[in-house]
Amino acid sequence: MSSVSKDYKFAPSHEWVKDNGDGTVTVGISQHAQGLLGDVVFVELPEVGDNSTAGEGFSLVESVKAASDVYAPVSGEIIAVNEDLDDSPELVNESPFVDGWIAKINLSDPSELDNLLDSDTYHDGIEE
Repeated sequence: MSSVSKDYKFAPSHEWVKDNGDGTVTVGISQHAQGLLGDVVFVELPEVGDNSTAGEGFSLVESVKAASDVYAPVSGEIIAVNEDLDDSPELVNESPFVDGWIAKINLSDPSELDNLLDSDTYHDGIEE
């Protein structure tokens, strides 16, 4: 487990959320998810200006093993996407919590953060 993940919340579907403290969050996939996928070769980014709905697919990650939907852990407007992933999708593997983020979302309902798992609960669940 990465020590940086202590500052993050997680969806049961393996997305992480970092609260930026200004009504926005940054979203990516967990260390565990990228490990299961293997080498990421393509990331389909959402569109800036689109709205995400918690629990619905908003991105797609393709690896040498499989393609997997990325589900929005929170609802809100997509305000930024990580365009570095267009040319370097491997950032999801190399640095899932820092350089491999997928999108930034302006929260429509900040209380949705309360529905996410803290780092210890998430990691306990994936170890079972």
